[in-house]
Amino acid sequence: QVPLVESEGGLVQAGGSLRLSCAASGRTFSTMAWFRQVPGKEREFVAAISGSGASPSYADSVKGRFTISRDNAKNTVYLQMNSLKPEDTAVYYCAAGWILTASWGNYNYWGQGTQVTVSS
Repeated sequence: QVPLVESEGGLVQAGGSLRLSCAASGRTFSTMAWFRQVPGKEREFVAAISGSGASPSYADSVKGRFTISRDNAKNTVYLQMNSLKPEDTAVYYCAAGWILTASWGNYNYWGQGTQVTVSS
């Protein structure tokens, strides 16, 4: 019902950085998150952030390299990706909802997905 519009991904060399953004139209959500998916695998949790932004949560695979943040005045969530690895290659999806969770089925709204490719 409420569209989430993601920025375009891109092609990045290993060790490089990329920043994704996701803008929600019409309302602010208590929880916003990022997931990613590759062919043949389940959608994977990446990071989530509460409405206050005080307690972000990260998957072990990205902890220390990725940073999630939000700007409630702009209804936008960001994912700063540093020290990128080829294993980070995936379609990245923005998600929004009312419950803080790492399970993709519990989110109510989704972005269109954007491809991030990391070359070795």
